[in-house]
Amino acid sequence: MKATVIGAGLAGCEAAWQLVKRGIEVTLIEMKPRKMSPAHKSPLFAELVCSNSLRSARLQNAVGLLKEEMRILDSLIMKAADKAQVPAGGALAVDRDSFSSYITDTLREHPLVTVMEQEITELPDGPAIIATGPLTSDALAKAIEALPGMSTLHFFDAAAPIVTADSIDMDKVYRGSRYARGDDYLNCPMDREQYDAFVEALINAETAPVHGFEENMVFEGCMPVESMAKRGHMVLAFGPLKPVGLIDPKTGRESYAVVQLRQDDASASLYNIVGFQTRLKFPEQRRVFGMIPGLENAEFARYGVMHRNTFLQSPGFLDDNYRMISRPDIFFAGQMTGVEGYVESTASGLAAGIALARQLQGKDRITFPTTTAIGALARYVSTPNGNYQPMNITFGLIDPLEKRVRKKLDRYDEISKRAIEDLRKWCTDNDN
Repeated sequence: MKATVIGAGLAGCEAAWQLVKRGIEVTLIEMKPRKMSPAHKSPLFAELVCSNSLRSARLQNAVGLLKEEMRILDSLIMKAADKAQVPAGGALAVDRDSFSSYITDTLREHPLVTVMEQEITELPDGPAIIATGPLTSDALAKAIEALPGMSTLHFFDAAAPIVTADSIDMDKVYRGSRYARGDDYLNCPMDREQYDAFVEALINAETAPVHGFEENMVFEGCMPVESMAKRGHMVLAFGPLKPVGLIDPKTGRESYAVVQLRQDDASASLYNIVGFQTRLKFPEQRRVFGMIPGLENAEFARYGVMHRNTFLQSPGFLDDNYRMISRPDIFFAGQMTGVEGYVESTASGLAAGIALARQLQGKDRITFPTTTAIGALARYVSTPNGNYQPMNITFGLIDPLEKRVRKKLDRYDEISKRAIEDLRKWCTDNDN
């Protein structure tokens, strides 16, 4: 039994892993390094092009639950993330190179995986999983758009800049996580005068032209910092620069605003500016971000960039196995299906890989319980929606509890507990 997986990003690598785990031979096709997209820099698989954070690790957060569900299903991506983890408070952040290297080596060395480095320009023969991501090459995107009943949509995504640790003025910053949950972040405190000047400079800074860019086509979860600033003077102070839960040890109180820096590699030589996705021109990033206390002489290991992301109008086109309704031998996975975020993309690849393996083995079609985060995402992708947009996992997508639990965090705990129990039972019932 053989299958093809196109794209060695998070979703494609996870799909390939779930297939070979079940004895399916996989041809994994990746156009890197022969051809690189505008956002990719590394030849490694599963490159993290934006943040190095996989977001919350807590079960009181829906993405924390989603990660735990994937661990139960022996996710390759979660194995890599846990091995490559770097300090990030209550979040799961990773050393990018260690993370991608583990995934690349695992798949390249697997006896059931054959890697081909080439660009695919036409829809493949099945059985196949297409996981070419939101930066699918133009030729393949056009082939997908030509499918009966298909339409593709797009929005703009952005990545935050990364600065070198030794260029940060440590006399002006302090270590700490919100509410005293460790000391994993570097915090750059601002008083009101500094904040006002920074916002004024930010909204008047020169941005780089991005073909087809419109402000209303930006995904809210990756809104450029300058776009947020233009929405109102205090938007940043209540957003990525909120000081809540951060006590400056020099003053003993919360600052007017705080810019946080998160460790980006295992050696703590790089830090990314949290929430600072941007399309400012590079000299403007040096000038404006240099107004942040502690970053006056910052050296940029990577500037913030912006790029177009493409996703499918999946409802009516894909079922809840991420399988084409009109061509059951073709599956899609990853951010191109309309799930948003590293973890959600991986989960779709996991679900598609399991579903295709069962199909090839002649087993019954499966559906993940919608009491789980994995099942809730699959339902979102496949359920008709007149205003379908990229979506992160939230507890609101998961089936509500049958009983009423007043306190929000207690309710989330109960939803997570039920999800894990239901998934373990599902695994037993389906010999998974």
